Amino acid sequence: QVQLVESGAGLVQPGGSLRLSCAASGCTFTRYAMSWYRQVPGKERELGATIFNTYMPTRYAPSVMCRFTISRDNAKNTVFLQMNSLKPEDTAVYYCSNGVGDWGQGTQVTVSS
Repeated sequence: QVQLVESGAGLVQPGGSLRLSCAASGCTFTRYAMSWYRQVPGKERELGATIFNTYMPTRYAPSVMCRFTISRDNAKNTVFLQMNSLKPEDTAVYYCSNGVGDWGQGTQVTVSS
């Protein structure tokens, strides 16, 4: 089983930026597409962005398109989520996943003035 560990939690003002990281254990990182999800209490987990392990283009939910950027460093087994122009509605717990049942523990992002 792969362990995924997110980091980068924080409180940021509207319009600010934050960068999340997700480090994967083991040697299978390059086999899988990686995704960032987010969840607020009482709502279903929402897919935000996906980056593939091939040359397929990255995908973004409409709610984060043009504001968030997903990237990966295969040498470091790490996927990133750069979040710009943050809005209060981006407040959530953010999770990374490799699409085969492995999830991180989540990291809290709060956007508030």
